Amino acid sequence: MAVLQLVVTLAVISTGYCTKYEDNAKVLMYVNKVGPYFNPHETYHYYQLPVCRPEKIEHKSLTLGEVLDGDRMALSLYEVNFKQDVEKKELCKVKFTESDLQLLRDAIEDLYYFEFVIDDVPVRGFIGHLEEGGFLPHTHKVYLWAHLHFNIEYNGQQVIYANVSTKEQAPVSLDEVSAPLEVAFTYSVKWSETSMKYEERSKRMRDNSFFPKTLEIHWLSIINSMVLVFLLIGFVIIILTRVLKSDFARYNVDDEESEDLDQEENGWKIIHTDVFRFPPYKNLFCAILGVGVQFLTLATGIMLMAMLGMFNVHRHGQINSAGIILYAFTSCISGYVATNMYKKMGGDNWVWNINLTSALFAFPFFLVWAIVNTVAWGYGTTQALPFGTIILLGCLWMFVGYPLTVIGGIFGKNWANGFDAPCRTKNISREIPSVPMYRSAFAHCVVGGFLPFSAISVELYYIFATLWGREQYTLYGILFIVFGILLSVTACISIALTYFQLSAEDYRWWWRSIFSAGSTGMFVFLYALFYYYKRSNMSGLLQSLEFFGYTALTCYVFFLMLGTVSFFASLKFVRYIYVNLKMD
Repeated sequence: MAVLQLVVTLAVISTGYCTKYEDNAKVLMYVNKVGPYFNPHETYHYYQLPVCRPEKIEHKSLTLGEVLDGDRMALSLYEVNFKQDVEKKELCKVKFTESDLQLLRDAIEDLYYFEFVIDDVPVRGFIGHLEEGGFLPHTHKVYLWAHLHFNIEYNGQQVIYANVSTKEQAPVSLDEVSAPLEVAFTYSVKWSETSMKYEERSKRMRDNSFFPKTLEIHWLSIINSMVLVFLLIGFVIIILTRVLKSDFARYNVDDEESEDLDQEENGWKIIHTDVFRFPPYKNLFCAILGVGVQFLTLATGIMLMAMLGMFNVHRHGQINSAGIILYAFTSCISGYVATNMYKKMGGDNWVWNINLTSALFAFPFFLVWAIVNTVAWGYGTTQALPFGTIILLGCLWMFVGYPLTVIGGIFGKNWANGFDAPCRTKNISREIPSVPMYRSAFAHCVVGGFLPFSAISVELYYIFATLWGREQYTLYGILFIVFGILLSVTACISIALTYFQLSAEDYRWWWRSIFSAGSTGMFVFLYALFYYYKRSNMSGLLQSLEFFGYTALTCYVFFLMLGTVSFFASLKFVRYIYVNLKMD
């Protein structure tokens, strides 16, 4: 049943509930959450504030995406009827204690906003107003909005758009007041007709959002990335045409001409008996390749779904739920690739390889999530997943993700052929000469990580501003182009660095190829530090822990993906040059 529910959730991700109302029919309004404006992932249930609430709180049944987005919708006391205006109506009266007043003051000073939901349309506003001014004397005044005015637009019998205004009535001052303080909460509703169709209301929500407007296309960064790609591809083409042509002409000589060249023979030719020597820790090596290919497939699928309009940009939880479900169902890819490569390299303990592949990302993710979720639970925020959702996600991995990894691993083992190396490998390895600093593994990691990072550095700001800020990113087509640019740059720089390494008579290119491009994840993490301290206004233990925990996981995914791309590009290149090399 859990798997069936998840499949249904994935199938209806792009579906909106098209509700048609009769005149004067009741329109349900749900209260959802509140939280600091600059801490997007620190949200609390609306009824945790001292506000008007029913005697018995009725919660709405939520989808997996809504739960992951921190939604906890409950039926409100507001009476809203279709096309029926309300001038001014009292919702309730609340008598505040001193602790209630202090809680409200702290929330208003932290710029708490609230979110209601009307017919799947999020309605947001601030719970109060903070007024500061002057230097000597300094004024600091806190006000509570006790009246809410709802503007709802309709077309035919359908709700199109809704927002809330708080300035129709003067706010209640919370300064220099003592408990008990009784405040009457009121509301009004205004209905207006619009010609906008129901199918176009998502665009209206984007254009008139409570948060900053949707990000526009930034062609300068795209052009900059494209130029970088063309330069790198041109650089690799020069290597493949001129440098390799010169190498082949020098190495592929006839026997009569080779006598004078034997004494001067050097470069990548003389390590042909070692270049296909399998790397140490090949179990872990193959597991990285398997999970890397899985995330490449996952990222491509998510972006294609986004370009097809299968996500509501106002609900990040939809993307999260789709990612979790796709991760489980693409586990067969990681199992297949990892075990197939492991058997090609002569590995025997393929069962351990499958288990390692399955845990390579799942275990770090569970560790980070457990810490963040425990702290969120301690804070009482809606970001802490309910027990039922935790069981559901656990069943997804246990009954879908892990079995598919095993099935993929079995197929990978059975369909594995020989590695088919173009050169025989000797039993005794060659001695590796020392190299200068600029040819060391550290230098390769710096160059191999910085160039792919530079191709996406501008785009990273918009991604971070969407995930950890209030902007709305809808340029999925541009993101897909940048993703292709990133993979192209990674492959090109990997080939170039591998050639330099082999020319230095260092045949240990296997792990080097993974770490050289995988180090892009470290540059992304350094950028995350810069963004957190210089570009964001986030604060607090919970928000900081969630930011750095999940950002570290994202950088780990960058390492797995780009390291995999780098290795397969280098493998293709190494096969090419040694297949075309004449050997005794």
